[in-house]
Amino acid sequence: MEDAQKMREPELVGCFEDALQFDHIYAVYQPQINHSTGRMVGAEALMRWRHPIYGVQMPGDFIPVLEKNNLIYRADLHIFETVCKLQRKCLDAGMSIIPISVNMSRYDIYNTNYVDEIEGIRLKYDIPVKYLRLEITESSAIGGRELITRVLRQLHDHGYTVEMDDFGSGYSSLNILKDLDVDVIKLDMAFLAGDIGGRGGTILSSIVQMTKWLNTPVIAEGVETMEQADYMKSTGCNYIQGYLYYRPLPEEEFLEKMNQLEHEPLTPGMHLIKTLDAGKFWDPNSMETLIFNNFVGGAAIFTFKKMTNELSLVRVNRKYVRELGMNLNEQDLVGDDPWVQFDEENKEIYIRAMKRAIEFGDEETCETWRTMVSDCCGEDHICIRSSLRVIGEASDDYLFYAMIQNVTKEKKKMLQVSADEGRYKTAFEQANIYAWEYTIATKEMRPCFRCMRDLGFPPLLKNYPEPAIEQGIFPPEFADEYRDWHRRMEQGEEYFEAIVPLTVGRIPFHVRYTLEKDENGKPLKAYGSATLVVDEPEKDEPQSEESKNE
Repeated sequence: MEDAQKMREPELVGCFEDALQFDHIYAVYQPQINHSTGRMVGAEALMRWRHPIYGVQMPGDFIPVLEKNNLIYRADLHIFETVCKLQRKCLDAGMSIIPISVNMSRYDIYNTNYVDEIEGIRLKYDIPVKYLRLEITESSAIGGRELITRVLRQLHDHGYTVEMDDFGSGYSSLNILKDLDVDVIKLDMAFLAGDIGGRGGTILSSIVQMTKWLNTPVIAEGVETMEQADYMKSTGCNYIQGYLYYRPLPEEEFLEKMNQLEHEPLTPGMHLIKTLDAGKFWDPNSMETLIFNNFVGGAAIFTFKKMTNELSLVRVNRKYVRELGMNLNEQDLVGDDPWVQFDEENKEIYIRAMKRAIEFGDEETCETWRTMVSDCCGEDHICIRSSLRVIGEASDDYLFYAMIQNVTKEKKKMLQVSADEGRYKTAFEQANIYAWEYTIATKEMRPCFRCMRDLGFPPLLKNYPEPAIEQGIFPPEFADEYRDWHRRMEQGEEYFEAIVPLTVGRIPFHVRYTLEKDENGKPLKAYGSATLVVDEPEKDEPQSEESKNE
């Protein structure tokens, strides 16, 4: 490796023209890789300076000098033209090429002719605009928001993809992301310089989730270890740039790698349903937020990773919190693992419902029991009815909208009814009682389980009582009287009873009917029963004292 000597500012400025003319200022290329597939999705062109005498100069040394002396604008145009020459050479050779990103400094933005200049160069070499990207740094947007917005609009008018470089390194990242219409976010991996999964990891994960809402791809820049790459993949960021895969490569070596690797395009983040505007949804003053918070029931937005079954609450409204009870608040729910509320059986029920919603693209409903815990209220077991619908997706990540209803009282009442039915069933077995329900208006009879089991009745008999008479349950001599009972019930008579020999065995039963009316006094339903008549056993005559002594 040749010895290098740091050049002073006058020397750098003095030989700048020669550096452009003889390509002492040149580009190296760092590939961008999909960590999940190993395919190349793009590359970044980085400026370098090799002086024939003093050797390689460090970017941190010469770039500030060029900026200070208003020379960076010409150096950036030189790199842009270098990239266009490379792309032209590859296209002429019939090679499969990828988009290459070129840095655009804040000094370029302040030059009102910059967009026209690069567009002229692109047209000169006839490069399709899809193979060129422009990178702006986050710091370049601070203090010149209006100007950079205008430049971005011009670039988009020409069809360029614009990346925001070093996102997260400045002090106003969220405001910039909100205001600037960039197409790709490049995350500053300085967040993960310390412990992976700590506060920095939490911030990165949140940014990745947020950019999915903006339908914006994310590239993690400066990735040096497999641990970092795997962590970013776990957050949903698959695109990696850094020394883990490749250092910045000279042109020939870069072309060799580009020919060896398969290519794929950058894909957007979260594809939202057409009727959902993510920007308006997060705006606290928008109609969408007003409706979400006040005019729907308990509602939540959450993400679901289909492969790993990870669940993460993104947003809940006040009614959602109230449905869960336990004096909780939104902060108690968002950020915690929702699965802690579920046992394995109910977790599986919920997962199956989500996967059905994904598969069929429609709303799915399920009921799950959850254990809720709070510091003030202790522990409670509740049943939640959830209506689930997919509203966005990005590869294996799905965004769900959920409406919930606390149905604990209803379910407990049903369980009580079920238990009562069990007791009634046992009582019926012991007492030889048959029971049925008759609807006056439709002439439909619904028999009890013993009627179905012993008499062969279906769950519903229409045009009752004729099917029972035809089957011989009611004997011919009593059939007309039984029909007359039903006619009189239609007229409002409330009670009937008689001893009737039923079935072909002519077994005596005590048959009773009780009428139910609606609030207007109109006959609604009648409830019938048939109880087996059992003769009382004859009691023995009391014995006299004499007979006892015999």
